Amino acid sequence: MSNERVLLVIDMQNGVFATPRVNQAECVARINQLIAGADLTIFIQHAEGEMTEGSESWRLLPDLRLPAHYVSIVKTACDAFYRTTLEQTLNELGVRGLTVCGCATDYCVDTTIKAAASKGYALTVAADAHTTADRTHVSAQRLIAQHNEVWAGLSIPGNTITLKTTRQILADWRG
Repeated sequence: MSNERVLLVIDMQNGVFATPRVNQAECVARINQLIAGADLTIFIQHAEGEMTEGSESWRLLPDLRLPAHYVSIVKTACDAFYRTTLEQTLNELGVRGLTVCGCATDYCVDTTIKAAASKGYALTVAADAHTTADRTHVSAQRLIAQHNEVWAGLSIPGNTITLKTTRQILADWRG
């Protein structure tokens, strides 16, 4: 399995987007580009409250273009590794590197990136393909910019998180 072309798409679900997200259409379009270029796409879907497995709010956004073959992992916490089959699945496939995108920047995307980095996965974050909502004390745009800065500077000896635009990631995958 190629480690550079595995895409982890976090919580791009109807129920998550019941709360308006900044640049939703642009984010979905970029994620679709990444899906089209990936060798493997893994969709992480949160199940909690009204977002029960199989419900309409649990389903992926209808604008996402699902590849013919993909993996779906259900989670119940912000961390996609916590009490899920994600790590086992990655190990079985021989995956040691991931490109990460999705929602919400400041919750599930952030927590999963930090957990994956701590577990030694080589990570690329699609810096322009994650989104969130405005919060009480800060705008979504500021949260996205701040998290991109934090991830780029995260100190994990022997493991660097790389931030790239969707265009840069796709060029690397083609290169």
